[in-house]
Amino acid sequence: MKILIRNLDRETTEEQLKAAFEAHGKVQSCDVVKEKTNGLSKGFGFVEMPKPGDAKIAVKSLNDTMLGANKIRVKYAQDKVTAPNKPSND
Repeated sequence: MKILIRNLDRETTEEQLKAAFEAHGKVQSCDVVKEKTNGLSKGFGFVEMPKPGDAKIAVKSLNDTMLGANKIRVKYAQDKVTAPNKPSND
């Protein structure tokens, strides 16, 4: 299950984020999203947990808690919705 973490402290590392979620179960992957130009954190990231029950507990337990200097917001990630193809005028 993919989880979105927002309002990350810009200094929060993937290791710190992963450790926070591992307290609630197995973490499959962890990614802090970074600027391409300078490599600095954009202030959000994603964690994937294979067991939905563990993910649910992690979301409830970690939402609105402090991680680093910021209070993080944790929720389930939504799949990107792609725009439907426009009909051609052929």
